[in-house]
Amino acid sequence: MSMTSNDNRPSGLQAIDREMARQNADAIASFESAGERAKAIATSLRETGGLLLLGMGGSHAVNRAVEPLYRALGIEAIAVTLSEQLGMPLAIEGRTVLITSQSGESAEVLRWFSETGGSEYTYGLTLEESSFLGRTAPCLVGAGGTELAFAATRSLTVSFALHLAILAALGEDPAPALAVLSAPATNDIAAALAAFENIAAVVTSGRRLQGLAEALALGLTELSRAPCFSLEGGQLRHGPMEMLGPKVGVVLFRGHDVTADLVTAMAVSAVETGAPVIVFDASGQQPVEGTTTLRFAPATGLAAIFSMLPVAQRFMIAFAEARVDNAGTPVRSTKITRSE
Repeated sequence: MSMTSNDNRPSGLQAIDREMARQNADAIASFESAGERAKAIATSLRETGGLLLLGMGGSHAVNRAVEPLYRALGIEAIAVTLSEQLGMPLAIEGRTVLITSQSGESAEVLRWFSETGGSEYTYGLTLEESSFLGRTAPCLVGAGGTELAFAATRSLTVSFALHLAILAALGEDPAPALAVLSAPATNDIAAALAAFENIAAVVTSGRRLQGLAEALALGLTELSRAPCFSLEGGQLRHGPMEMLGPKVGVVLFRGHDVTADLVTAMAVSAVETGAPVIVFDASGQQPVEGTTTLRFAPATGLAAIFSMLPVAQRFMIAFAEARVDNAGTPVRSTKITRSE
């Protein structure tokens, strides 16, 4: 698998490089500045006991990733795309609503407020304080301003840090996640890239870490323009295993949690199909024979996400760079989606 030299690196990837270079520092700053607003959201969550997480694209992937973390604290959390909420709405009365939009300007955000007016329990999460969302709802605002590069990298990391502030206000210990942010993992991705050299499509999957799998699939698709999508582990088991084979790469996320054995079983089954399998592994268990495993210190929750995310980002960038001449420059999309 060949990649371009630094001198010929596409401008879109250079923009992503700049975002990633500052993402951990911005995430820590975001956590540290979120205190009072995070406490207000935590108070709302204790009062309502329910959380509706709304977003699109990478924001929805973030919501899917934190959904189980709120549930573990007794909050009935559900993540729904804003587009689905607009067409087939869940009731917002008596629920805390958290709308995530890094730009704060996407078409669905504007229409949702136009049609509902929000509620007393509606909050936002954005990178741009002066955006429509920032002006319309009480918001947690990430440090560093708007993300300029096309595929979400820094915006994901900063958004997770803002959720860490809310979870800490609910009583979760933030120290393990902050420690990872302060010393990011630097795993070698060469073997993983070699494993996927001849694949034509990618499926990513997890159990408790399914939201992270969805974030990677989105980034892979946006940058490489290859078919890359995500299926929760149980959903992958129920029929779509038929697609697996030597031309379909599988990426699995395994954390140090009660679902680890299910991810292990999927890895075994995927290897048996002849599909190349990469495992991002913070479970502390032994690697599955036949997989390419990127090992991390045992971790769960946001500590596991912060461990794996920057390595997964480097993998998706390098995967795309080897396949697309102008990776990082969209040809059919825009950074801020202003139409439905």
